[in-house]
Amino acid sequence: MNIEHIAMYVTDLEAAKDFFVKYLDGKPNEGYHNKVTDFRSYFISFDEGARLEIMTKPGMTDEVKQTARTGYIHIAFRVESKEKVNQLTEKLKADGFEVISGPRNTGDGYYESCVIGIEGNQIEITV
Repeated sequence: MNIEHIAMYVTDLEAAKDFFVKYLDGKPNEGYHNKVTDFRSYFISFDEGARLEIMTKPGMTDEVKQTARTGYIHIAFRVESKEKVNQLTEKLKADGFEVISGPRNTGDGYYESCVIGIEGNQIEITV
């Protein structure tokens, strides 16, 4: 068994798609639009692993996402080296995203950083 995809609602679908393409080398599909409900979505594929479905629909709110809470907390992206973790973290920071930890070696054997990415969602970059 494996995880086929993970889904997240966003308020700005195009900005979210662009984030995952620009920073995490995502490859979006052509998108889906239900003209009756105005639901829209993209599936973003990566080199390996599960896909990410980003979705939007009218009337949604974007609540503040506390980092210490229950529920899904972050999406982790594995890169090929510590240098790539450092480079991507610096690029995100330079573009105005908040780095909340790292880059650092963790007690459980990872080298990682955590960044507050698109619409306040936490992104982990790891080796």
